[in-house]
Amino acid sequence: MQRICPAFLPAVLTAICACCLGQTAASTPDSHADFTRRLVAAAIERTHHTVRYDSAYVRIPYPGGDVPADTGACTDEIIRVYRAVGIDLQKEVHEDMAGNLAAYPRHGRRTDTNVDHRRVPNLMVFFERNGAALPVTKRAEDYLPGDLVTWNLSGNGDVPHIGIVVDQKDARSGRYLVVHNVGEGPKLEDVLFAWKIIGHYRYLGPGG
Repeated sequence: MQRICPAFLPAVLTAICACCLGQTAASTPDSHADFTRRLVAAAIERTHHTVRYDSAYVRIPYPGGDVPADTGACTDEIIRVYRAVGIDLQKEVHEDMAGNLAAYPRHGRRTDTNVDHRRVPNLMVFFERNGAALPVTKRAEDYLPGDLVTWNLSGNGDVPHIGIVVDQKDARSGRYLVVHNVGEGPKLEDVLFAWKIIGHYRYLGPGG
């Protein structure tokens, strides 16, 4: 076996590290792009389902629990989209809340796996803590496919809503469309600036 001269060892190690770092830097954007493609495809697929809007409290299994497939609110569509790509927001939100309850809006003194992940304010905190909180702007180009957007539907009250940006654009406005459920089941619509935006996030899953 050929031996490496000690004098050249630092240079060899530097080259190996540079190669490894280069492979990591090259693969990470690709993996993120692939995840985003799958996430967006899952969001668009949801628009083929008939869902009656219902935000009622329902007892569901944990983990992997869901309300009846033909019912749900805006948050349930986001939960189903992520579950389609292998991420259980019910579990992820619960575990983060259980260890950091003071960081979340106080709906009670204990976590509740039946409903915690179905509340927009909780998802906002979770995405900010575990993903990326992005700037809220009035520039459509700042909102990219896979981004999560939250709104306040009422100018005089607190009616939070959530949707996910996809890779299809409106022919007239040129803006990316959004998949959301505001009362008529999951729809693909040009609603990015339909209401006051209160949150803008990107979540690539645990470790993303």
